[in-house]
Amino acid sequence: MAKEKRMYICQECGYESLKWMGRCPGCSQWNTMAEEVIDKGIKTGAKGREGNTPVSLRTIDIAQETRHSTGFNELNRVLGGGIVKGSAILVGGDPGIGKSTLLLQMAGKLAQDLKILYITGEESIKQIKLRGERLGINDHNIFILAETDLNAMLHQIQESKPDLVIVDSIQTVYVPELASVPGSVGQVREAAGRLVRTAKQYSIPVFIVGHVTKQGALAGPRILEHMVDTVLYFEGERYQSYRIIRSVKNRFGSTNEIGVFEMKDEGLDEVTDPSRLMIEGRPHGVPGTVVVCSLKGTRPMLVEIQALISLSNLAMPRRMATGIDYNRLSMLLAVMEKRLGMQMQGQDAFVNVVGGLKIDEPAADLGIVIAVASSFQNRPVEGNTTFIGEVGLTGEIRAVSSIDKRINEARKMGFTKCIIPEGNKRQAKDKGIDIVGVTNIRETLDMVFKG
Repeated sequence: MAKEKRMYICQECGYESLKWMGRCPGCSQWNTMAEEVIDKGIKTGAKGREGNTPVSLRTIDIAQETRHSTGFNELNRVLGGGIVKGSAILVGGDPGIGKSTLLLQMAGKLAQDLKILYITGEESIKQIKLRGERLGINDHNIFILAETDLNAMLHQIQESKPDLVIVDSIQTVYVPELASVPGSVGQVREAAGRLVRTAKQYSIPVFIVGHVTKQGALAGPRILEHMVDTVLYFEGERYQSYRIIRSVKNRFGSTNEIGVFEMKDEGLDEVTDPSRLMIEGRPHGVPGTVVVCSLKGTRPMLVEIQALISLSNLAMPRRMATGIDYNRLSMLLAVMEKRLGMQMQGQDAFVNVVGGLKIDEPAADLGIVIAVASSFQNRPVEGNTTFIGEVGLTGEIRAVSSIDKRINEARKMGFTKCIIPEGNKRQAKDKGIDIVGVTNIRETLDMVFKG
């Protein structure tokens, strides 16, 4: 029997080598060479096999994909409405953040109607049982399999034919045909590829748990994210109670949605009103704090932005941005210097979005400018006012989308005044809140800090 041919292939650029190297000669990246088995059946110039025939796009009959509710409205929102049959969903997050807890609670809600196969490679079945008792989950439709051999996992999936599979985690799964250790790049990629093919073949949704690196990226090759249909990140500080789940890739829905959970003794609980959570405990009458209304997918959320401007003792003042783009902050500071005459060359600037959220839309620009100006002038902003608007390079305030949703959210949270772009004022209907339209940042500052 012919010996298998093995090659070391770079996971970044595809460079091939007969021996392992720490640094790839092709792309100069470190630790990207992974061992792979070369299929001897593939030959240059070989006759192609018969396969599926092309189908005209017009003749393809599609039906609305069947979705299963997870039992969590917040998770349904992030997934685009529920779990699609045959989809592969990768859930990433730091160890101990609550990934296994969330999936076990989801399994408990789905087990009323579906058969769940929970495959664990990190914990024993008794540990899963103890966690289930703590969470109040004890259903006969949840089957636990403690296994790390991928071939044994696939055999059980084919034999038991579950309605949903959870694999916790992909870093513990190994393919016997590969000589590398579990968790290596080659093992993770091959195991994930076979699980995805199984999900498509049997129309079984598969949740794959993956740990993240110190840099916050999913451990393993980047191609792992390309193979699955949905990539979810479960984020939050381990010693704080609130968790945020967001989608960075979703073939069946939007990638801008987020879900908010609170970790309690009995497990994760949904936070249905995240705006109240984000502005709870907000200081009043203190310079440098402003509330803006940001849109996360289809959901408007009130977020507190804090700024601190202080005299710098360094030759190059510090600029730190948490929750917003650093380059965006630098641009806004330059606009303020040019259009408002605020000289910040010798000032340290720190801007923070409270609650750990990341704002990537320009509608928060006006709030950032007001917060920075408030701290720079040491003058507080009225606590009942929220700000919405994009700031241009000439200092103008440009219109933003979904203004009605934002204003409704501000009114619901008890705010009495909303400063918005003049271009949006014609679209804003009477919402029982004082709506003020502005055209540039100079006009806005004169109005906010009058007298």
